[in-house]
Amino acid sequence: MPIAAIIDDRIFCTHGGLSPELTSMEQIKRIPRPTDVPDQGLLCDLLWSDPEGEIRGWGENDRGVSFTFGEDIVGKFLARFDFDLIARAHQVVEDGYEFFSGRRLVTIFSAPNYCGEFDNAGAMMSINEDLLCSFQVLKPHIRKDSG
Repeated sequence: MPIAAIIDDRIFCTHGGLSPELTSMEQIKRIPRPTDVPDQGLLCDLLWSDPEGEIRGWGENDRGVSFTFGEDIVGKFLARFDFDLIARAHQVVEDGYEFFSGRRLVTIFSAPNYCGEFDNAGAMMSINEDLLCSFQVLKPHIRKDSG
């Protein structure tokens, strides 16, 4: 599977988030495949880092791996690479998708009622030729108690 993707030079897609080690998109291309995910570093961060609204810069991640990053990091990343949006997954969000940092980052989570515990919706994002993003929300299945 791809580690990251870029849509029409404007939207950066990755599973987790950003990395303080990422200074060039060439670094992603140079990651050997197949590979094991290390406990730290660029690949680990692209898969495990998370946005955090309460911080500036980089922070400690409650997952015990990688980092959290604030809105300022999102802005710097988008400006550096001339992107408009970061699309990522990796976190349960109640409505299936959730914007962060003034709609400059979106988390998309496609598994409704994740692990039977979260009662969350899932979502899919579609992008048209003009790079307009739209979402299809998948509501969790409501189970009827048998009695």
